[in-house]
Amino acid sequence: MDFDEYETLPNNSTPLNHMMAGALAGIMEHCIMYPVDSVKTRMQSITPNPRAVYRSIPEALYKMIRYEGALRPVRGMVAVVSGAGPAHALYFSCYEYMKRKLSSTKPGHHHLAHGISGCLATLLHDAIMGPADVIKQRMQMYGSPYSSCKDCFRTVYRTEGPRAFYRSYSTQLMMNVPFQSIHFMMYEFMQDLVNDKRSYHPVAHVFSGAVAGAFAAAVTTPLDVCKTLLNTQEIRLTSRNKQDVQPINGFFSALQCVYRCRGLGGYFQGIQARILFQMPATAIAWSVYEFFKYFLMQHQQAHVEATIDGVSPPSQRHW
Repeated sequence: MDFDEYETLPNNSTPLNHMMAGALAGIMEHCIMYPVDSVKTRMQSITPNPRAVYRSIPEALYKMIRYEGALRPVRGMVAVVSGAGPAHALYFSCYEYMKRKLSSTKPGHHHLAHGISGCLATLLHDAIMGPADVIKQRMQMYGSPYSSCKDCFRTVYRTEGPRAFYRSYSTQLMMNVPFQSIHFMMYEFMQDLVNDKRSYHPVAHVFSGAVAGAFAAAVTTPLDVCKTLLNTQEIRLTSRNKQDVQPINGFFSALQCVYRCRGLGGYFQGIQARILFQMPATAIAWSVYEFFKYFLMQHQQAHVEATIDGVSPPSQRHW
């Protein structure tokens, strides 16, 4: 199987194939690493409760489980599952489609095409994942006033309006467009180094995904801190007189607020948790996605070989 055969899903594959691969990869990525994501949200707090100040990720998980219950680190996961499936389905299908279109003129590897494809895929991903992120991060906060994801959605919609779910959308794009561009280009670059034949190689996919995720996460951490503040509105929610505190709107307002409360170091709060989350998360996502691509390719080959031999494919046999 050469590069052009494996690098994209089969030519006769439907958008549903891309979406299934992407949805499965996205859900597994977010669910497996969700407890670390909960820690990241809390460590990025600019006005943390004295009971929610953590020096390390293990300490944070230990305190959350001991003082708030065993299920506290996964509180809000329902929102992620609901959003990650469709968001990643569009994300990976758009990436594959645009990569094929932009790279169709010349054979080989096109890092710029990969970066552009990642940017376009991010626009679709964030449009769906934005509201899920708002609910997720408000559920993750220490002392969250919401009893469930459904309660959070209803309360935010009723008190802040639908705009609240997209308050951080521009900031999220400012973070995710460079993040995904760096992520995709770094992944393809690492594949050139460790898997230049572009065959199915699980170890190479895991390693490349982990390196790409860690590098992109470190570079974009300041933007993630601002996004978390816009999503949680923690200063307003933790204030006794909520009506007297104006909501933080826009990237520059969040940027100023972080600096005013925590200084320059505030922009890198939770960087360890963010990197620790992204390394295995992107490794899982890419390994699952590449496996699904490989599975579909093998299935197509078996179908073609059976047709040539005059044997009905397994899916068309009548027992």
